[in-house]
Amino acid sequence: MVKEAKLALEDGTLLRGEGFGFETVKSGEVVFATGMTGYVEALTDPSYKGQILMLTYPLQGNYGISTRWYQSDGIKAEGLIVREQCQRPSHHMMEKTLSDFLEEYEIPGISGVDTRALTIKIREKGTMKGALATEEIEDDEILKLAREQPDIRELDLVDEVSVKKPKVFHEEYNERIAIIDCGTKNNIIKGFLERDIGVTLLPYDTSPKEIIEYDPDAILVSNGPGDPTRVKEARETVKKLSEKLPIFGICFGQQIIGLAFGAKIYKMKFGHRGANQPVKDLETGNVTITSQNHGFAIDPKSIDKDKIKITHLNLNDGTVEGIKHRELPIISVQYHPEAGPGPHDTYNIFDKFVKIMKEY
Repeated sequence: MVKEAKLALEDGTLLRGEGFGFETVKSGEVVFATGMTGYVEALTDPSYKGQILMLTYPLQGNYGISTRWYQSDGIKAEGLIVREQCQRPSHHMMEKTLSDFLEEYEIPGISGVDTRALTIKIREKGTMKGALATEEIEDDEILKLAREQPDIRELDLVDEVSVKKPKVFHEEYNERIAIIDCGTKNNIIKGFLERDIGVTLLPYDTSPKEIIEYDPDAILVSNGPGDPTRVKEARETVKKLSEKLPIFGICFGQQIIGLAFGAKIYKMKFGHRGANQPVKDLETGNVTITSQNHGFAIDPKSIDKDKIKITHLNLNDGTVEGIKHRELPIISVQYHPEAGPGPHDTYNIFDKFVKIMKEY
């Protein structure tokens, strides 16, 4: 029996479709991602905490789910919106269906939605608060849930996805990097391990003194969900360790580094989420296609040009995609070089930073 699902937006929009996954009601910021593949990686990406994810490609779930593609320990998005979900997927590594995956982590899904029209609405009006129900609920009640939930800028989401205690990977390696975990993806950890760099994954609020006690050769500030201005601990850590160790930032991590050096952050209208964002390296002139997932960015006008240099720009809208310190061994990118599946044009950014680590 097909169960009805409802999706409500804060502007009063109420959509009906077919429910799948877990029977529940969840609220969050409704965002869209444009990748043709990668629904497993997206759903398990901690950066989607607090958000209901809509996938613009019309057919989802056709290659099933494998734990090998997880980017964390499970689904972090609050809900899933699709045009059509495949009920008979096929892939040699498949372990379960998309619906079973959502049910396992108690996440609601809705299909039969005109995702193209909804994407156009979000592009015109910006991201909106929403609520998704796969169980019975009155229209007035779900609309109220959508409207009255806190704004994502008011939520401390990093605390919900960061590790609670340190984790060490390959302690025997000669070089080690300490990751300030604001919501790290598994592929970022793999990116260093594949280069024989050991990883110490630390809670986002680990003090600079504690980090130094692990004797790392460098620091990475990871990706993560929500508003970076709320994560003052990581910002202060970058300030205090900026003259002691090389520092690398990815996505949310770039925003933290920007804040540490006096830049301002703004919330984008609808953000960048997908596997097809063109980025220009201003130092080489090269243009690469990147995978991205962010709703906040550095205000270029607020950057102290005497200290920080803009190294990359998004060719679609001119937003800042990379920065570096003019004197210190500090670099960052707004895109995700570790993306998988997705373009690998920028995977060599890991090699670039490892070289900085070893030369420091």
